[in-house]
Amino acid sequence: MSRFDPCRQSVGRMNSPIPCSNTVFSELPETEAYKPSPRAPPATGGVVNLSVTAVNMYASMNKVAHHTERYDNSNLIVRRAQEFTMGIVFNRPFNPQNDWVNIEFVIGNNPNKTQGTMNVVTLGGDNETDSWAGQILETRGTETRVGITPPSDSIIGLFNTYVTVITSSRKIRTKRNPKTDFYVLYNPWAPSDPVYVDSDSERAEYVLNDTGVIFNGTLNNITNRPWNYGQFKRGVLDACLFVLDFGKMPLQYRGDVLSLCRKASAMINSQDDNGVLMGNWSDDYSLGTAPSAWTGSAEILLQYAAKGGVPVKYAQCWVFAGTLNTFLRCFGLPTRLVTNYCSAHDSMGNIVTEIVLDEDGQLDTREATDSVWNYHCWNEVFTKRADLPAVYSGWQAVDATPQETSDGYYRCGPTSVRAIKEGQLSYQFDGRFLFAEVNSDVIFYKSDVYGNKTYVSRNTSYVGQLIVTKMLDSNKPMDITSIYKYPEGNPEDKRTMKTAESQGMTRYKTPVQTPDVQMALKASQINNSSDISLTLDFKNLSNEMRTININLTGKVDYYTGVTRSIFKIATKDVTLQPRQFMQDVHTVTAKEYMAFVVGEPFLSFIAHGLIKNTNLSITEMAVLYLNTPPLNIQVILSSKVSGITKVGSDMYVTVNFTNTFSYDLNNVSIRLEGSGFLPYKKKEYSQITRGSTVKWIETFTPQIAGSKTLIACLDCAAARNVCGHLDINIEESTNDELS
Repeated sequence: MSRFDPCRQSVGRMNSPIPCSNTVFSELPETEAYKPSPRAPPATGGVVNLSVTAVNMYASMNKVAHHTERYDNSNLIVRRAQEFTMGIVFNRPFNPQNDWVNIEFVIGNNPNKTQGTMNVVTLGGDNETDSWAGQILETRGTETRVGITPPSDSIIGLFNTYVTVITSSRKIRTKRNPKTDFYVLYNPWAPSDPVYVDSDSERAEYVLNDTGVIFNGTLNNITNRPWNYGQFKRGVLDACLFVLDFGKMPLQYRGDVLSLCRKASAMINSQDDNGVLMGNWSDDYSLGTAPSAWTGSAEILLQYAAKGGVPVKYAQCWVFAGTLNTFLRCFGLPTRLVTNYCSAHDSMGNIVTEIVLDEDGQLDTREATDSVWNYHCWNEVFTKRADLPAVYSGWQAVDATPQETSDGYYRCGPTSVRAIKEGQLSYQFDGRFLFAEVNSDVIFYKSDVYGNKTYVSRNTSYVGQLIVTKMLDSNKPMDITSIYKYPEGNPEDKRTMKTAESQGMTRYKTPVQTPDVQMALKASQINNSSDISLTLDFKNLSNEMRTININLTGKVDYYTGVTRSIFKIATKDVTLQPRQFMQDVHTVTAKEYMAFVVGEPFLSFIAHGLIKNTNLSITEMAVLYLNTPPLNIQVILSSKVSGITKVGSDMYVTVNFTNTFSYDLNNVSIRLEGSGFLPYKKKEYSQITRGSTVKWIETFTPQIAGSKTLIACLDCAAARNVCGHLDINIEESTNDELS
């Protein structure tokens, strides 16, 4: 289906396409005729004509002031709404009383002031003010130092710099010099920027931290995997700009946080626009890289740009979220990655997630339309919302995983997290879908042989039980559930649900009659290849005896809750005396499930009980994540550094893995990288037999001091998400040590 493309067509009364590329520039002419205005500077008579001999951008000095010194890029990188210094060297001292100079900052082709792609700062002469502020700071000999401040709504991207001397009849302009090109980013340090964050520790974490952890596993067994965001790595900033160019995002909208986030959530997935990552939730990753094998985002973005926009294979939710985190932090947006445990995927646009059982009380996979993911990852961006009441500013949810379309594209957000909490779903963007992810009711139905469904039970608290993000200065999970939802059943929660229903969300109304027997299902957390203990707790609330027919289904799932295979079906009757509490323990042996477990091992169990005395049903679920063997990383220092990691000293990193699975691992890959000091490396093994150990040694010489993280991931078809990381502190070397 063809779509309107503003980058290729004229729009409305405009007689030229809207610029959508940051890599196509207009070379401004070196000379232009000029007709002076009444305020033009007077003729200088015998004074030597002014000309420009050099332009200095003072990249090192400005980068420190703008918190951009960690970007591995030789050009100047500044943040908007903050002054930076540049120097113009003339053939003689500049005299603002008699001389007239324009400094022009342009981006893309066909620049113009209306769209913010042409910005002029005037020194002397007319001294006209533009959206970019400028002032003379000092003059040293023939060099004039100027302070330039891009406005708080400036376009972000790569700008070209020109200096134009204006005489009574001509404009004489410098040639374009790539060394004076500079990048403008968002500025969380500037109160006037919508993304301002009033906390040094939060800026350090959500803008400047280039490594982190992504939480996965299950609600009762939270695990994490290390992730290298790598937003400062050489080439990543240009790769992120390429993504916007390839997605044909008009330059004039790139300074708007909401527009940028919305475009990014669409472009990080390839579903409808050949974006960065292709999703794959199967077991076959032979044509690319398994999602669980990635160690970070930089490699993904660089590969996408290097291949000219060919989607990178493959991703699942945490890869989409990790890459979006890199993309947004690279541009200076305060961003964090969150994990929602028991996350509903609502395909019907309501607050109901349906799970259908067949006539025997077993899962009916033919009726699976909705699902509850064991976990789901998305992102949050901190920004003001000028389009909403002020209370809805702050954290905004953005999701790049392609699940449902939004205005015709697979994208989601940005949605105010506070609006989700309050049930205010009429505000843009995609509040209904995100609200359902954390608030859906799980409804169990039973179908007969004819496909007719009858209600069994409802669980209003299963979905969105825990939402976490990385703590500041720690790799531990921080519980942020309370910013998304009120505690289940309290007055505020009821008010939220009522508000959501008034705005179009529908809920299933529970029948009046409720079962008088309660049931809870618990599964022990175990390592792979061990027996599983299932505990069923029963409580008879009535004064009469109750007999319950229990159907227990065990299955292997993808982490999305989709059934991979069913491995255990058991039935039994349980009899309860009046008011009796009873526990029933059931053992699932390793032999029963191991043949079905391949790759990422999520097991789930559904217990369906039919109370024979009342013909009412009760249903419970439990999910297990089978723990994987550790991947150990160790740094070995050379003897001369006395046990301290220092810049310029040779070091060795070892990666150790012992196969404790009950089977051999074939076609194994291990990836290793250290953000900012050890480039990405890969090692392959044709087989790691059960019980055996492999040891990989790499050498490196750190060149930059500071806290660093080594990340390694092992991956093969039979073992996913085997990861390890090691935090190290690299100190500066003394002159004696360097010599």
